Amino acid sequence: MQHRRLGRTDLKVSALCLGTMTWGSQNTAQEGHAQMDMALDHGINFFDTAEMYAVPASPDTSFRTETIIGEWFARTGQRDKVVLATKAAGPGEYVKHIRGGPRFSAKSLQDAAEGSLNRLQTDVIDIYQLHWPERTTNFFGQLGYKHREGEEGIAISETVAGLKALVDTGKIRHWGLSNETPWGTMTFIHEAEKIGLAPPVSIQNPYSLLNRSFEVGLAEIAHREQVGLLAYSPLAFGMLSGKYRNDQWPEGARLTLFKQFARYSNPQAIAATEAYCELASERGVSPAQLALQFVTTRPFVTSNIIGATTLAQLEENLKSIDVPWDKDFGKSAKRDSHPFPVPSTLTRVTKCTMPH
Repeated sequence: MQHRRLGRTDLKVSALCLGTMTWGSQNTAQEGHAQMDMALDHGINFFDTAEMYAVPASPDTSFRTETIIGEWFARTGQRDKVVLATKAAGPGEYVKHIRGGPRFSAKSLQDAAEGSLNRLQTDVIDIYQLHWPERTTNFFGQLGYKHREGEEGIAISETVAGLKALVDTGKIRHWGLSNETPWGTMTFIHEAEKIGLAPPVSIQNPYSLLNRSFEVGLAEIAHREQVGLLAYSPLAFGMLSGKYRNDQWPEGARLTLFKQFARYSNPQAIAATEAYCELASERGVSPAQLALQFVTTRPFVTSNIIGATTLAQLEENLKSIDVPWDKDFGKSAKRDSHPFPVPSTLTRVTKCTMPH
């Protein structure tokens, strides 16, 4: 397993990160524990979670995933082998059950971090991320930006001060962003610099063969500011695995269970997926492995967050790291993407109310 430097720190994280958002909903605690065992055996040292998980957000499932991870730490004693990342939820109707309505004020962040520390049964969080922006802006696939005066929410300067307090008291080591924009990322960097807080070490945004929007604006920031991408949804909610081809809806699959996750189901995305599946067949690899290795090999990606609901899926995803990605392979992928440059955003997209 390849390991890469995290931001400007001396910390090294595996090129593949274990995503956990199905544990406590689609997966039992026992299944989550088995996935952590397998990931560690394959050289993964990086786990990502969130207080909001499991997905989709609900009073019945929020906090479950962190609890499952904490139980595994307590049982195995292997906390020291893991770089642990979690996230504080931002505001939204769908998360009002979390802390009475989560915000990014200093006090709310302190409460969120302490809750995560207790559930995770650890003394410190290695990377503490803001799950989505406090202010009104575009994220979760929303198009059509419209600026709204007076709807800025908690000032970024206050949020950064709250993060510094968490670092200074030893509750978190580093911090990162998620579902953030270029303007937001640079503003956070500047506000942190003003008060002597080390800059964010990462940004966790969606990135895949069906959603390459990160390449416009944010990829340059990731490189120049050393805020590497932690890519989520690299399989586009499983679409790029090919399991939904020919209008198939496998029992228990995410898009079968949660029809509201429609970001990658438009006709252009389906056509693009078909082209990539054919390329994978030509090269003798699975569609999932092709899609994952494309993400992992991008120069602005620090780690590719893989998730699975079965051990067989996880093993297939882990083996993607061994797929050779040469110039010819890259040219073939570029050729197949040419008719579908941004397939997940060619049709009208409405704001997703169920975040990753």
